[in-house]
Amino acid sequence: MTTEIDERIARFETMTQADPLNDMAHFSLGNAYLQAGRAAEAGRSFLACIELNKEMSKAYQLAGEALIAAGWTDQAVETLETGYEIAAGKGDLLPRDAIVELLKSIGREPPALAEDVAEQAERIRASGAFVCSRTGRPGTQLPDPPMRGPLGEWIRDNISAETWRDWIGQGTKVINELRLDFSREEDQEAFDLQMCEYLGIEPELHARLTGKP
Repeated sequence: MTTEIDERIARFETMTQADPLNDMAHFSLGNAYLQAGRAAEAGRSFLACIELNKEMSKAYQLAGEALIAAGWTDQAVETLETGYEIAAGKGDLLPRDAIVELLKSIGREPPALAEDVAEQAERIRASGAFVCSRTGRPGTQLPDPPMRGPLGEWIRDNISAETWRDWIGQGTKVINELRLDFSREEDQEAFDLQMCEYLGIEPELHARLTGKP
């Protein structure tokens, strides 16, 4: 019997095969594998994402989590230490702190930051610039929520206009590649799931913002 997670995996496998250079397709496939308990495959997918987008702090975090679960501790440490420096240098606090916890879970401490990385992080904090929570990069804040309700307000407060424009482009690919029909509730939910994964909105946060499980 095919389950919902099996269907998601099949969709994202198709997306990565159709567009191997799509970092978010690999990221979404890694997430689906991780939720299915397929840690080794998840690790490989997140590493493929990192190879395409070396600035995505969240991918380092989840890659480390998957590699630890797969028993590949040495590779996990290497990935997490690199991700820690990238996240810290960009002021990307949530992935940075999660990476610290993952390292501690296997008896490791985060590496000392290089002086230039520490200085860059301090410059970002001191500048007061709007930093996108998805990319960790300074950007432009959206002038208005892109949708109604708490979810739209969270996106305005945490996601840069540049990242939102990138999602619009990615969202078009999702619609076309998955052949979504928005008259069907399940297709709308699939699209919303893709949006949340792209923007780094965790399931617990999404549930809190929307009131949906």
